[in-house]
Amino acid sequence: MTNETIKVLIIGSGPAGYTAAIYAARAGLKPVLYTGGQPGGQLTITNDVENFPGYPDGVNGPQMMVDLQKQAERFGTKINYGLVTSVDFSGYPHKVVVDEKHQLIAETVIIATGATAKYLGIPSEEAYANKGVSACAVCDGYFYRGKEVAVVGAGDSAAEESTYLANLVKKVHLFVRRDEMRASKIMQQRVLNTPNIEIHWNTETEEILGNGNEVTGVRVVDNKTGLKKEISIQGFFLAIGHKPNTEIFRGYIDMDETGYIKVLPGSTKTNIEGVFAVGDAADKVYRQAITAAGTGCMGALDAEKFLVAKEMEMAH
Repeated sequence: MTNETIKVLIIGSGPAGYTAAIYAARAGLKPVLYTGGQPGGQLTITNDVENFPGYPDGVNGPQMMVDLQKQAERFGTKINYGLVTSVDFSGYPHKVVVDEKHQLIAETVIIATGATAKYLGIPSEEAYANKGVSACAVCDGYFYRGKEVAVVGAGDSAAEESTYLANLVKKVHLFVRRDEMRASKIMQQRVLNTPNIEIHWNTETEEILGNGNEVTGVRVVDNKTGLKKEISIQGFFLAIGHKPNTEIFRGYIDMDETGYIKVLPGSTKTNIEGVFAVGDAADKVYRQAITAAGTGCMGALDAEKFLVAKEMEMAH
């Protein structure tokens, strides 16, 4: 095991991780960032980002991450390709293992590991990712103005995505697996009161149909009768939840039942001193690139404040 001491260690490389790096580097803290298994995070599977301020013509997701990486490096961030495989937050400073072999000693850790959208697991989802299949209505709904789309899910996020899309598209087909929704009563009421949402109960998605370039329809099966039917749509939205990538911190860091990291309100502080959580790993409400970047900035400022206080403590 190699031991290397780092002032600010950033785990993850989406908008939150890179923004934290930019702020920490400009504060002279020489941050070290590990990209994780999906360098650039969820935005690398998004073609067009049109809702990030400052890009009047939109920006390509992967390109935006390259820009952020260059900006972080320009101020002296050390960026390493590697996956954090385990942590030991039982004492101070913190111990972090990368790729199961390199041990790092970190005075502060900024967790920016993000979350991953849950998928149904059918091959056509992957084949049509970015060609009509999306896991974010707020990000991609605009591209389907005046078209017909489908949403899969039965919880609050499915209800939210459906009503959001209903304002933009001609018609929303909502596929619910059972004969009832899990969403809160008020959200269900909103769905039922929206005239251009059609709910398909007891419905499972069997296959997403397309012409190779884009989605043209979907084949569903009624799980009570076994009857199949094809519905013509141009967009297919998954709203069956997200899973935060926080498993390796379990046992040390306080989380909610889904695995989202709990932070002190109005800050990025976790229950462990010197460990901060930013971006989608700690945000199940907004989950946008711009909010992730905002908390990335907060995380770097919180870490800097912590280090200054530590130094003063040592001096006395």
